[in-house]
Amino acid sequence: MDSTPQIFQQRKMSIKLWPPSQGTRLMLVERMTKNLTTPSILSRKYGLLMREEAEEYAKEIEDAAFSTANQHYEKEPDGDGSSAVQLYAKESSKLMLEILKRGPKTKEDGDVTIAEQTAALRETVFDISGGRRAFIDAEEAEELLKPLKEPGNSYNRICFSNRSFGIDAARVAEPILLSLKDQLMEVDLSDFIAGRPETEALDVMSIFSSALEGCVLKFLNLSNNALGEKGVRAFGALLKSQSNLEELYLMNDGISEEAARAVCELIPSTEKLRILQFHNNMTGDEGAVAIAEMVKRSPALEDFRCSSTRVDSEGGVALAEALGTCTHLKKLDLRDNMFGVEAGVALSKALSAFKDLTEIYLSYLNLEDEGTKSIVNALKASTPSLEVLEMAGNDITVEAAPTLAACIAEKPCLAKLNLAENELKDEGAILIGKVLEEGHNQLTEVDLSTNSIRRAGARFLAHTLARKPGFKLLNINGNFISDEGIDEVKNIFKDCPDVLGPLDENDPEGEDNDGDDEEEGAADNDDELESKLKDLEIKHEE
Repeated sequence: MDSTPQIFQQRKMSIKLWPPSQGTRLMLVERMTKNLTTPSILSRKYGLLMREEAEEYAKEIEDAAFSTANQHYEKEPDGDGSSAVQLYAKESSKLMLEILKRGPKTKEDGDVTIAEQTAALRETVFDISGGRRAFIDAEEAEELLKPLKEPGNSYNRICFSNRSFGIDAARVAEPILLSLKDQLMEVDLSDFIAGRPETEALDVMSIFSSALEGCVLKFLNLSNNALGEKGVRAFGALLKSQSNLEELYLMNDGISEEAARAVCELIPSTEKLRILQFHNNMTGDEGAVAIAEMVKRSPALEDFRCSSTRVDSEGGVALAEALGTCTHLKKLDLRDNMFGVEAGVALSKALSAFKDLTEIYLSYLNLEDEGTKSIVNALKASTPSLEVLEMAGNDITVEAAPTLAACIAEKPCLAKLNLAENELKDEGAILIGKVLEEGHNQLTEVDLSTNSIRRAGARFLAHTLARKPGFKLLNINGNFISDEGIDEVKNIFKDCPDVLGPLDENDPEGEDNDGDDEEEGAADNDDELESKLKDLEIKHEE
């Protein structure tokens, strides 16, 4: 909540971005078809669509999104079309998500066409976030919210994000929201007070909170509002009335220790909560302890994010212990905190409960070798369907490489592996490359950038991954690969150059800090190292 009002002006450009070409529209249809037919957390819960059905859905979604965006553009003919493009993308994404949640057609759907289904979706979702980011006054609010006043409307999901409400606009919205109280299921109020003075912003939040009090919501997004404790308590009436929430988003909200305690105190029950996200807050250890209490009361949790929240070891241990009760967890994101080894070891003890885990993000947690080995040993013994493993920036050295490689060997579904900004060197790179040689056919991305890797490690990784069907990106930038090694790697990827990431930050003359051999004879040493390590057997630690 800024103390000075901001004015958002539409940027004028000479290039027209709307309408998209037919080729662009067809490309979007193909991309959506692929997303609808790719296994995911949603498909495992609701069912996977067959390609024919997915393609039909994708065409209908694209047509509906284009129509909505084009109507928006016609109202702003002097604009460059950028807001229409944004609305086009957002509407496509929203409708696609709804289709994923519906799953494949059933017999009960009868002869209902896909066009009718997507039209029904549009009628239940009211979204004003697609326009330009701006303040709205009472008059504009009356016009924007007019569809919500129509008798018998079926809107049960509203999104007021990206528009800044002042007192007058909030007063217009208040009776409308009161009239919808019995039908609303999803409410998105993210970024809806931008640029307002604190006093006005708190009053606006209180008005919305009172109007929505008593709604039986499944989804609530209050992100990007710089809430702090005052803001959380301004939403007190709404939060106190929520016992059926399945998704709660409080990202980039200034959630301090006091604010975290207020959230925990106000929401009476989180037993049905499946998704809880606290990204980018100033929570700290004490705040993490409060969040941990909420996590303990959320046995159905499937997706937990508490990244970039300034949590140190004490808070990390509290969160780790609380997560042990969440046996249905599928996605865990704790990136960019100061956990350290102790919290890493505590987390490893909870991981054995996560049989359904498919994505885990543990980058920049100061885990070091000890914490890393504890975690990957736990992952190896569980999480059979792990698809994403991220542990960048944890000071992982060659010492932990065999344990890490042994874990990766047991993850045939792995699609993305990020171990950037560690110290795995050639030995670690080759050990990991070795276990990726067989199977791992779903692998699409590997990041081992900034790991002090030289020619041997880079070459081995390139040979291994260039043969993978569907592989999309190898990032080995920021390493110590010789010019000859760079040429070799590029040659390996000559038939698919886009798969090899940039190498502009590679330092062929880079040196380690532990007395490695001098540059003279390095090529021979690289060849000898690769020869020794490529047949090395990974020891599976118990």
